Amino acid sequence: MIFKQRRNFLKNSFLSSVVLLTYSGELFGAVTTMETMSVVHKDLFGEVADVPTAESINANSYLYKILKHSKITSQNKAFIKDGIKWLNEEAVSKYKKTYTKLSDKQRQKVLQEIADTIWGDSWLENILTYFLEAMLGDPLYGGNKAMSGWKWLNHKPGLPRPTKAFL
Repeated sequence: MIFKQRRNFLKNSFLSSVVLLTYSGELFGAVTTMETMSVVHKDLFGEVADVPTAESINANSYLYKILKHSKITSQNKAFIKDGIKWLNEEAVSKYKKTYTKLSDKQRQKVLQEIADTIWGDSWLENILTYFLEAMLGDPLYGGNKAMSGWKWLNHKPGLPRPTKAFL
């Protein structure tokens, strides 16, 4: 029992890892990686009544697995983390607040602005890919908790389903 609690503590410590933000050459503040990702998920998918949330599809846990997986390149992992930092730096430079502290309208404006950059377009594509994998993949891989993505689409998975994770 103690090991399970320690493992959860360590896992949650990583999920709440802090990104330090600078503005005008000085330390501005700190944000958590996964808090930012939860808000980005909400902003990309909206708050439609039936659309699964980041929590309901276990998106943060899935992203944690991606960031720890040996088959994902270190460059891709760094790009995901750097993108979170750059997103927040863009919010700070424009509104003097971190991304998670902005209003809905301000966050949408920041997302639209980074989507017009090369890095932002690539980062958003990357993040959307992982969110969709978490939402629509087999729960065996760590996302789609309680098959919520499948239920949302009224999808019946093909048989046989995987018995062990390929990646």
